[in-house]
Amino acid sequence: MTNIQLASRQALPPDMGLLLRDYPRDAWPDHPNFARSIQNWMGAHQMFRQLGELTRSETELYLNKDRDADDYAARLAYYGDLLVRNLHGHHGWEDRSFFPELARADARFEHGLDMLESDHAALDEVLDRFTRTSNRVVKLVQLDEAQARPEAGEVRGIAAEIEAYLSRHLSDEEDLVVPIILHHKLRG
Repeated sequence: MTNIQLASRQALPPDMGLLLRDYPRDAWPDHPNFARSIQNWMGAHQMFRQLGELTRSETELYLNKDRDADDYAARLAYYGDLLVRNLHGHHGWEDRSFFPELARADARFEHGLDMLESDHAALDEVLDRFTRTSNRVVKLVQLDEAQARPEAGEVRGIAAEIEAYLSRHLSDEEDLVVPIILHHKLRG
């Protein structure tokens, strides 16, 4: 049995890449069914990747004493909130509307779409840990900055975990979803 858990998955399981062979990633932008809505959806994915990297790199700057504590706390609060709120909204929309639409178009991929929904649940758990720990760091910067540094190390680890999860999940999601859309001429 193929392991489809996000934490240990190394690639999109081969049985889920059936259409990807007919619609390879490098040909998507030139495909006549590659609509603005697909570009916008993939643009949101790129934003999530950037926000994940930004929260980690800002934390590293703070830990290396290259970022002032108050500036770091403000950046962590702002960019961390953007990352968490937007991911929750995006994944909620995908689970409630987008994935059911795709499953109706091509039932062969229901298993893959279920895998992506399972990824969302795994990401929710990590985002919850990130939120709790980041909120503690932001408060500690104001109350006792010396205690904030060890907590920020934990934020850095969770942010790196989010980055890794997003890298795998978003790539797999695009490789599964975009070929379905192109093949069935959806969202044009």
